[in-house]
Amino acid sequence: MIEDSDRTPLPRAFFDRPVLEIAPELLGHTLIRRTDEGPIELRITEVEAYAGDLDPGSHAYRGKTARNAVMFGPPGHAYVYFTYGMWHCLNVVCGPEGRASGVLLRAGEILVGADLARKRRLSARNDRELAKGPARLATALDVDRALNGADLCADALAPLSLMEGSALHPDQVCSGPRTGVGGDGAHQPWRYWIDGDPTVSPYRAHTPRRRAT
Repeated sequence: MIEDSDRTPLPRAFFDRPVLEIAPELLGHTLIRRTDEGPIELRITEVEAYAGDLDPGSHAYRGKTARNAVMFGPPGHAYVYFTYGMWHCLNVVCGPEGRASGVLLRAGEILVGADLARKRRLSARNDRELAKGPARLATALDVDRALNGADLCADALAPLSLMEGSALHPDQVCSGPRTGVGGDGAHQPWRYWIDGDPTVSPYRAHTPRRRAT
């Protein structure tokens, strides 16, 4: 395990840029979650970009609400939302304050604390599946709405922080349509992942829901 004193948090300026620049560059960096039981460290392997009011797939497309207010704040903070009445998902707020763009953390490789993640992910068949998908990632790291708004640019002793990781060659990064996004945003190639990484989640196209009769 790398000592906390040797870690370098990603600076605020890293996140204060266009979301489509930031999203692929987040791959390979390290997310640290400090729990009462110990730290869990995750190497980010898959993300999706959401471009605020320019993006019909974004929670912020129709403006500011109580749920998405953190997205309109300063960059480099966590936006955590609850979905389907069961799961939390973790996003990183990006771009200039007020624009509400963000990156959904879709998958990662648990580097430290796999034993802690397994306690929360009892259905995982192996360690590759611990954080394979956005809801699984949040569950494995014990992330919920209590961490909504957390400063990810804080040091490694903070409850949740993003540290510099291994740089990737551009040839290692793939892109394609986002998972489960329909309508005008369905074909945007704003999902990014590390080529060949076994922790990346499978792509699923949007399936329209039937309206109850």
